[in-house]
Amino acid sequence: MASGKEIRSKIKSVESTRKITKAMEMVAASKMRKAQERMRMARPYGDKIRRVTGNLSHALVRSYTHPFLERRENIRGIGLIAITSDKGLCGGLNTNILRLMLTRMRDWDAEGQKFRVTAIGNKGFGFLSRSSVDIVSHLVGLGDQPSLEKLIGPAKVQFDAYISGEIDVLYMAYTRFINTMKQEPVLEQLLPIHGDLIGTRKPSPNEIEIDWDYIYEPTPKAVIDTLLVRYVEALLYQAVAENMASEQSARMVAMKSASDNAKNVIDELKLVYNKARQAAITKEITEIVGGAAAV
Repeated sequence: MASGKEIRSKIKSVESTRKITKAMEMVAASKMRKAQERMRMARPYGDKIRRVTGNLSHALVRSYTHPFLERRENIRGIGLIAITSDKGLCGGLNTNILRLMLTRMRDWDAEGQKFRVTAIGNKGFGFLSRSSVDIVSHLVGLGDQPSLEKLIGPAKVQFDAYISGEIDVLYMAYTRFINTMKQEPVLEQLLPIHGDLIGTRKPSPNEIEIDWDYIYEPTPKAVIDTLLVRYVEALLYQAVAENMASEQSARMVAMKSASDNAKNVIDELKLVYNKARQAAITKEITEIVGGAAAV
């Protein structure tokens, strides 16, 4: 059995760790509320622009078709925007999304398809760098609040590659916020855009399908170009906001679990310490009684 001094030293060490995890839990809880509020404020705009873009994909624009709306039959190149956190200590958040991406990348590699990745977040960038993946752009150090100005640069590399034909489909991987206790890793298609992907309804074969279109001012090209760029930027911003809310929620839960485990360890160590102390006292009393009896 360890001596009382060693056990006291272990108790102090675990207590110091518990103070740190408790403080991190409180900080994560504060940041989580702000991240959730920011995410919920961005959702209505994202839902509305999804609906408008979905209707636009079903409309007939005879004079102009944006490359983002063109479906390509032969998929030769694949792009992926991988969104992870910059910091760790958030449970299995990054592990789950990286495992999902790695599984899909193995499938693409088995099918002989080339893929290129944009890494947003230090954890994903480090993992993908060690995996020898073709990283065409990256962004780390986002901070506690997403900035669209920072996101546009790395993502534009993938958008330009899609327009030039270097890739034929673009995916985005991030962690979707469900609630404080649940976060879901998702891999969704960002380009090309079509109504079935967005969720807008297309007339069934039994229904009469009417050819229709919007009235554009000043020109279809000017309106559609601006709208679709706004659409992909809105989805990217929303994904980063969702990932940040998920990160803070996962960190708060992980730190609470660590604090609770530390408390259990402290209680067990105190019990061991009391047993060791009681054994030492009993031994001293026995020695004193034995000595007195000998005299």
